[in-house]
Amino acid sequence: MSREFLNRETQLCMSLSGRPSNVGTRFHNYLYDELELNYIYKAFTTTDLAAAVGGVRALGVRGCAVSMPFKEAVIDLVDVMHESASAIESVNTIVNEDGELHAYNTDYQAVASLLRSSGFSHDFSVAVTGSGGMAKAVIAALRDSGFTNGTVIARNTETGPALAQAYGYRFSREALPADLLVNVTPVGMAGGPDADASPYTDEQIHSASAVFDVVAMPSETPLITAARTAGIPVVTGAEVIALQAAEQFVLYTGVRPTDDQIRRASEFSRR
Repeated sequence: MSREFLNRETQLCMSLSGRPSNVGTRFHNYLYDELELNYIYKAFTTTDLAAAVGGVRALGVRGCAVSMPFKEAVIDLVDVMHESASAIESVNTIVNEDGELHAYNTDYQAVASLLRSSGFSHDFSVAVTGSGGMAKAVIAALRDSGFTNGTVIARNTETGPALAQAYGYRFSREALPADLLVNVTPVGMAGGPDADASPYTDEQIHSASAVFDVVAMPSETPLITAARTAGIPVVTGAEVIALQAAEQFVLYTGVRPTDDQIRRASEFSRR
């Protein structure tokens, strides 16, 4: 892949994450090269979120993806909250429009799209681990997609019950069995303290009808691996990140890649 066209007019896009990975960087840069767009993408982390977002504004950074744990904290640092972000009070995308920072949430769009294509029954009971910004997007997409019988599972006894109440779900501090098991925590994430763990027991996995894990690295988390072994249908974090990144790409560049280009960029990002 060539970057010979990089110059002073090249537009920078970036990400802010507690645990940066190469997935978004490889996805976006693959498509910039594929479509010959004068952009470059770089992943960052920060201990000073306000200064980092200020840099996005001051340096003319075109776009910024926002990941855990910054999805809610950035709300006070942007200028315009679009409906996809304001409806769930969670941001995963910032677009710099001539110094005015616009906030969106493409996680919601990706999860809702995957639920539509999954064929999962709306009669499924749902268990969702997590109560952060990504959990808001996932639970809102579940509820809006017709999954109304749900439980939020979280150790945080403030955000967990509040999130459950906001979307008409129940709250539990312990993982419970359900037809559809959803993980929206870092459990199973490569490089994390629980990289080899699953938020659900083997018994809960074997009794489920489907599993959805938003962890993208690795795409085959312990939870996904256990579900595949049990012959249970799955939706992976790799699928989520590809769809949400594609929507970010459109917001940043104004160009919509083809489905085949998105598929190839997603495959390249996980090599």
